[in-house]
Amino acid sequence: MNLRDQLDSPLFTHFIANYTHPTGPDLLGRTEPFFQWQEARRQTGLWPYSRSLESPPTAECAVVSETGVARQGINFGSQDYLALSTHPAVVEAAHRAIRDFGLHSAGSGMFGGNTPPSLQLEEALAEHLEMPYVALFATGWGAGFGAIAGLVRPEDHVVLDALAHASLQQGAMAATQKVSRVPHLSNRAMRRKLQELRAHDTSNGILVVTEGLFSMDSDVPRIEELQRLCHEFGATLLVDVAHDLGALGPRGTGSLGAQGMLGKVDLVVGSFSKTFSSNGGFVATRSAAVRQFVRVMGGPHIFSNAILPVQAAAALESLRVVRSEEGDVLRARALENIVALRDAFAGRGVKCLGEPSNVVPVPLGDPKLARIASKLVFERGVFPNLVEYPAVRLRESRFRMQVMSSHTVAQMKHGAQVVLDAMDEARRMLEACEPGQVSALSGPAGAREQADV
Repeated sequence: MNLRDQLDSPLFTHFIANYTHPTGPDLLGRTEPFFQWQEARRQTGLWPYSRSLESPPTAECAVVSETGVARQGINFGSQDYLALSTHPAVVEAAHRAIRDFGLHSAGSGMFGGNTPPSLQLEEALAEHLEMPYVALFATGWGAGFGAIAGLVRPEDHVVLDALAHASLQQGAMAATQKVSRVPHLSNRAMRRKLQELRAHDTSNGILVVTEGLFSMDSDVPRIEELQRLCHEFGATLLVDVAHDLGALGPRGTGSLGAQGMLGKVDLVVGSFSKTFSSNGGFVATRSAAVRQFVRVMGGPHIFSNAILPVQAAAALESLRVVRSEEGDVLRARALENIVALRDAFAGRGVKCLGEPSNVVPVPLGDPKLARIASKLVFERGVFPNLVEYPAVRLRESRFRMQVMSSHTVAQMKHGAQVVLDAMDEARRMLEACEPGQVSALSGPAGAREQADV
């Protein structure tokens, strides 16, 4: 089948959303259409997901596709923002924890799963965030989901930024049917929604949910203004700092520190799976009562085994580096790379989304162009993450390029050139098959034309 024929096939016209609501009595058998679509994309090199690394997540590494195709190249797909997963002190801390405490927590945090590294991590995070009470979770997903599901009841309301992470969205839906979404970063819309809710309900709780850094758009909310709105309308603010804590802000305090809001927001949740070279997550609060309530009522804390001692030890040592002068050096090095990458795209007329952070979103627009370009960059040894509908809106496909302190400026320039050349080649291929169609649907100009999904 040539490209012209493929463009009108499900390879290009279908998305995961086409398969999310299968019907029929056979729960297992009805998964087959999704698998067939996924397999067709895999076999044609148009499925860029579920790849594996053949080495640590270093700046350059070997990557293997699900079909076994291996490439060596520049890694723009890992979230090890300060390259701490291979830091000698972090590796030694992990080895020491295994020697001292074994591999397994062997119980939930409520049933004997806490260890000295996890308790020390809680104390260190509390100090770093200026929030005296911290509860750990086995995953960052569990922390976001558990904080909301643990605190919110069916009669309460949750108001989310429209781009809030799936763990926050699903936590809200699990807790209550009274879920509202406001346009991304619109505090004016947030005020209207809070005013509307309080006009009709003065008896129940309202939880407002946002993020310190939105990883699909690399932008940040005005946190002080949001907290002020919450105080005005008797609501509670939750900020998810998964992507910015450690990597950004003074001493790695993220958007909270950069905006002078350390210790001033109601709830902070986060993950160790980005800057802190581990798995696990946390909820931080100024209330001892809230901490204990979330530990018991937030299902992922009480019904999952606790964070492993090796994970806690790695996160704890990573936090020590984050807060040190070395952490400042690593953040400065990462920022140099971030600016170089964004400048390289701007030099050829492509404006990356948002503001400088370790996440550099490169707009592609047309999903057909995005899938072809993703195949081309993999073949040429550059490995960004392709993000497409329904993770983003239909005509807002993008590469999410994740920058580490261990990258070099030369790698930034080369990576951008490979991506830009692949985008141009994909556009030419599509123009040859669909004259006049691609320019209107690709790149920044077409990136905002679709309604929210």
